[in-house]
Amino acid sequence: MSCHLILKKNDFFTSATQPVVVADRYPQNVFAEHTHEFCELVLVWRGNGLHVLNDRPYRITCGDLFYVRAQDRHSYEVVNDLVLHNVIYCPERLTLNVNWDELLSGENTTCSDPRWRLDSQGMALAKPLIDHLENETLRQEDSLSGYAVESLFLQLLVTLKRHRYQPTQTPGSGENLDFLMAALGQSLDSPFDLAEFCGRHQLSERALRQLFRQRTGMSISQYLRQQRLCHAQYLLRNTELLISDIATRCGFEDSNYFSVVFTRETGMTPRLWRQR
Repeated sequence: MSCHLILKKNDFFTSATQPVVVADRYPQNVFAEHTHEFCELVLVWRGNGLHVLNDRPYRITCGDLFYVRAQDRHSYEVVNDLVLHNVIYCPERLTLNVNWDELLSGENTTCSDPRWRLDSQGMALAKPLIDHLENETLRQEDSLSGYAVESLFLQLLVTLKRHRYQPTQTPGSGENLDFLMAALGQSLDSPFDLAEFCGRHQLSERALRQLFRQRTGMSISQYLRQQRLCHAQYLLRNTELLISDIATRCGFEDSNYFSVVFTRETGMTPRLWRQR
């Protein structure tokens, strides 16, 4: 059984009662598998990387949101100018009389995927709240600082809850990039036609390609391919499906081509990955 790090409360919190701390990752570096003595929210602002959560790989980029529990195992195996915030918290230290369990739940009863997306408006609202929260946690503690930190944390959680959506769902509102991300999330097992998408939404294909690369550090086709390969890795590990069926479910019409792409990106064939 492999060993992993356990991140300790004493290394992040300045006192035994402090409930919330903000940890900047500008940028996030490669980080080995670990668990925590605390929980954390992970919100990605820019770039991309490979985030492995409880053995499931995710290609993450701007707008991705995770609720990571203390017992969860996760790592960052690939990072490309990946910029994110970790808002770490101890649930047992929260004192305001609100339903924290409901606000801190990253679970969706209709989907087993723990990743969420945050729309552009939600990101714009969350950023100043996190900055304010970080400044408050750095202040010299006084009789009001605990209330200020918890109230800001509460505002952040409400904002995330209002503006989050599952990667395979279409957001209720948002900007062009939000709808493109949702369309890509719905295209893991089927072709994606960017020209048709731009025509339907009356968008400039060239401008959208540039915006996507600026925010994510990848082309649209690279991002979609990486998402499909991550899904393939999950299916290889957790199902008994034939490799040819997995290829089809991940948007590859030819299983031989799927094996070539999978081997090139991961360094091993799908069969070896499953055996490992």
